[in-house]
Amino acid sequence: MTRNQSTPFLLMVRPKAFGYNEETAKSNAFQSFDSQANSSEVSEKALAEFDAMVTELKSNGMVVMAVEDSEYPVKPDAVFPNNWFSTQIGGTIYTYPMESLTRRAELRPAIIDQVGEKFVVNASFDLSDRADDDQFLEGTGSMILDRLNKICYACLSPRTNERVLKDWCKISGYTPIAFTSVDGNDQEIYHTNVMMGMGTEYVVVCLESIKNPSQKRALIESFRSSGKDIIDITLDQVNGFAGNVLEIMNTDNQKFLAMSARAKSVLTDDQIKRIEKYAKILAFEIPTIERYGGGSVRCMIAELFLDPIRSE
Repeated sequence: MTRNQSTPFLLMVRPKAFGYNEETAKSNAFQSFDSQANSSEVSEKALAEFDAMVTELKSNGMVVMAVEDSEYPVKPDAVFPNNWFSTQIGGTIYTYPMESLTRRAELRPAIIDQVGEKFVVNASFDLSDRADDDQFLEGTGSMILDRLNKICYACLSPRTNERVLKDWCKISGYTPIAFTSVDGNDQEIYHTNVMMGMGTEYVVVCLESIKNPSQKRALIESFRSSGKDIIDITLDQVNGFAGNVLEIMNTDNQKFLAMSARAKSVLTDDQIKRIEKYAKILAFEIPTIERYGGGSVRCMIAELFLDPIRSE
């Protein structure tokens, strides 16, 4: 497979028990709790949003592997698989250490086996046991990968440990660029993919969230030296999930930027115009998943940078 920034092969997990996770809310300021909400209704709405998103992705030429969540144990965040596993060109799968005890149950070997039945897997690296030492790295939530230039961007937080980050980069051959990013209340942003999304020729990023001048300069210099058009978003736009975006492509190599309808609504006309120089925007209605899960479209997609197994 040629090295690309994006892929048409996507894995998504259809949740069985989506809902508000009190455990993850400690470090995820984007989650909202509603004591009046009916948990069954919330779960049903999330399923409808998930199914509609899968349908639209397929209608635009993406190949979606939709995997059913297991009923037990209950996993309220199973709809966000990009945090516990990722793939790399060449047939490599990585599994990651998760901060939340409830989320560690999402790491299901059965899903990896299903991937191996359809795609070529040549190697696997399991970092999940680093959680035993309270060292966490939550996949492509923690890491934004410039796959063309093999640069790994990561904002450090309770869910992104610099030691594990460096170990992953050493294994995978990426150069790490770590920094600190905070929200409007000076709380560390829990995942890098909330404030940054990488495209082939551009990057969507909230530079306002990086208070350290030298870190900000280093980031800008890296983007410029790798030829990225910097599309700067505000902290208010981050709160609308405008940073939680993912470049994907279809089987005809047409590029898209996947985001939520809410994220698109907070972008300016100029920002949309600049993005659409490079990729068509695909916006999905997922208000329930965003509100209670504290994650958006990018979190729902695990990219499969693997070669499909060809049937004879």
